[in-house]
Amino acid sequence: MELVIMPAEIDDIHSIGYLAYQVWPTAYKDILSLDQLQYMLELIYNPVALRKQMTVDHHQFIVAELEDEPVGFASYSKIFDSGISKLFKLYVRPDVQGKNLGKSLLKYTEDAVKELGATTLSLNVNRNNKAVQFYEKMGFKIVKQEDIDIGNNYFMNDFILEKKL
Repeated sequence: MELVIMPAEIDDIHSIGYLAYQVWPTAYKDILSLDQLQYMLELIYNPVALRKQMTVDHHQFIVAELEDEPVGFASYSKIFDSGISKLFKLYVRPDVQGKNLGKSLLKYTEDAVKELGATTLSLNVNRNNKAVQFYEKMGFKIVKQEDIDIGNNYFMNDFILEKKL
C-alpha cells in the first residue's frame, strides 16, 4: 500500500473533520471527559473553524492517504519571526496506527518548514497523552507546560515541546 501525503485544500475540510471524529475518541478517551471531547471536536473541527484555520490563521493542512483513502492529517504554521514554526495537529486513524504514518506526516512537516527557513518546530501536546513519548522519540524536548482556557470551564493541560531542525 502506497502512502501519499499532499497539501490539503478547502475541499478537504469535511475529510479532515471526519478523520478527527474517528481519531479523537480513541486518542483522548482516557484523558478527557466525553463532554470535553465533544466540546473540543465541535470547537476545532467544525467546517467554519477549519476554514478559518486555513484561510485566516494560515495553517497549512496536509492529508495522508492509503489507497486513495484519507487516513491521517497534520497542520502547521509558516515561520514566526523567531524562526519557529508550529505543528498544530498530527493525527492518524486508529486502525492504521503503527505503520509509520505519524512519522511520515512529521517528516513531511519538518521538511516543509525547513524549506520556509524554520530552525525550530514547536508543538503542544496534552501532558497525559502517550504522544509525548512519540514526539520525544522523534527528537522533541519538553521546554515548558501551560494550561490553556478553551472556554466552558475546560482547559488544555499541555506540554510545549520543541525540536531544532
